Amino acid sequence: MEGTAVQQRLTWQVATVTAVVAETAKTRTLELAVDNWPGHRAGQHLDVRLTAEDGYTAERSYSIASAPGEALAITVERIADGEVSPYLTQDLRVGDQLELRGPVGGYFVWEAADGGPLLLVAGGSGIVPLRAILREHHRAGSDVPVRLIYSARTLPDVIYRAELDAADRDGVSVDYTLTRVQPPGWTGYAGRVDAALLAGAAWPPEQDPLAFVCGPTGFVETVAEGLVSLGYAPDRVKTERFGGTGGGR
Repeated sequence: MEGTAVQQRLTWQVATVTAVVAETAKTRTLELAVDNWPGHRAGQHLDVRLTAEDGYTAERSYSIASAPGEALAITVERIADGEVSPYLTQDLRVGDQLELRGPVGGYFVWEAADGGPLLLVAGGSGIVPLRAILREHHRAGSDVPVRLIYSARTLPDVIYRAELDAADRDGVSVDYTLTRVQPPGWTGYAGRVDAALLAGAAWPPEQDPLAFVCGPTGFVETVAEGLVSLGYAPDRVKTERFGGTGGGR
């Protein structure tokens, strides 16, 4: 993940799993209790470290799914050949412990004082830090208008679907685009996020919107380039990306 410059000043802490929530067939949200968690900003991430009995360690970065002031949470997507995500999504139980350090990153963050209008564009599990931003928007009572464009393969792959559907009101607009299968009677967008979709769903550039884009590298590059070509100021398009096709590793 981007924004790891402060990582060396962080120390590993033990976290206890307090809740496990199934989001989709492949994703789980883990709520974590940490005695000395310093607090975080919406959009930041943290590092997780697992240590095997033989001493082998594996570290991965995960976006924080919760808003400041809420119980610390991460949402992990299972990657079939991953070292860490299969354990976190299939084996970890309430009461289990893991090591983490954070929060990390100060660039891909939003606070109510940053204003908007706010455009959030997510690909797959790239929705995770954007969900934290949406929650912070609600928690702060912000009146900044928000548009979310979320690209997923199918409707069952939409993470936080019930929460996002409920958020689609009172100044927050949520649009899904399904890239592989659309259900019968689907009236939303279909296909990948491209210049044409952005032209119809994003804020007009003359409103000087602030954009946050998160997802796989290719997705993020395409969306960021598309927004700039529409007239968005490059310094108003913030990006967070990860390799592969999913957020959990």
